Amino acid sequence: MSEQLKGFIHTITEQQLNVFSIRILQKGHLLAHWDRDKDQRRVQHSISKSFTCMAVGLALEEGLIHLDATLGDYFSYDHVPVAQRNLPSPQELRLRDLLRMTSGHDSPPLWADERASLTEKDWAKYYMSLPLDRVPGEQFTYSSGDTFMISAMLQAATGQTVKDYLTPRLFDPLGIHDVEWETSPLGVTLGCAGLWISNEELSRFGQLLLQEGLWEGTQLVPADWIRQATSQQIETTGDGDWGKGYGYQFWMCSHDAYRADGAYGQLCIVIPSKEAVICINSEEENMQGILNAVWNEVLPLYTKR
Repeated sequence: MSEQLKGFIHTITEQQLNVFSIRILQKGHLLAHWDRDKDQRRVQHSISKSFTCMAVGLALEEGLIHLDATLGDYFSYDHVPVAQRNLPSPQELRLRDLLRMTSGHDSPPLWADERASLTEKDWAKYYMSLPLDRVPGEQFTYSSGDTFMISAMLQAATGQTVKDYLTPRLFDPLGIHDVEWETSPLGVTLGCAGLWISNEELSRFGQLLLQEGLWEGTQLVPADWIRQATSQQIETTGDGDWGKGYGYQFWMCSHDAYRADGAYGQLCIVIPSKEAVICINSEEENMQGILNAVWNEVLPLYTKR
């Protein structure tokens, strides 16, 4: 199955891009795949965020939460910064602000190194102790802390962790069983990171997205929610495929595509115009290099069909 991927394999080898696995699908069929060794479960880093987004869509449909819900609706702590300098308190942050990463922090809370060093075990309390630097809703700043707070809100709203909430609604129907998803010290699913699945399992998620939530005749996630989440909700100022805009826990990218992505080259790319899904697992900092190889060497495979 790797014959069609010769160009991609040559490019990543020549550029020393540490890619482990690639799967390309069209119209639900596997066109080609390549594994350096074997496909196995690996941590998907920030692809986890896009799974958390699915939990939001389901909770909205079930009437358990709404996009204008605020952190203050679910969390009450002493010593939360009050509104000042025309800036609101963190208690006033809305779910929609967190989803599109416009929470108003210049230095995003709860990066991996910070999480590891925190003495405060209640990460929601820590997050809400930090004053805002600007008005929420206006400017994108990538923030794993925002997604952790989405997970914490969902747990408060549903009475279940995001992992447990998604298991019967998403993971089990997709045949992704015995999922491992890392938690905070108080047992909140990270949401922003820490999900362990294989690249083949990731490709099922990509196909679900392409089918706008429909799986084997059952609507697992509302189609309208997937359309909202995978459409631009805020502009971004990054380089290359990081400057195409951001949805709700999804990146927009070249060729009218969108993607879930995680640090070090975890990618789930959906190209609706080609009815295509491309999933990649890697351990590589040069993620734009991998995406360039996809656009140059993989995308043409679809135009031939």
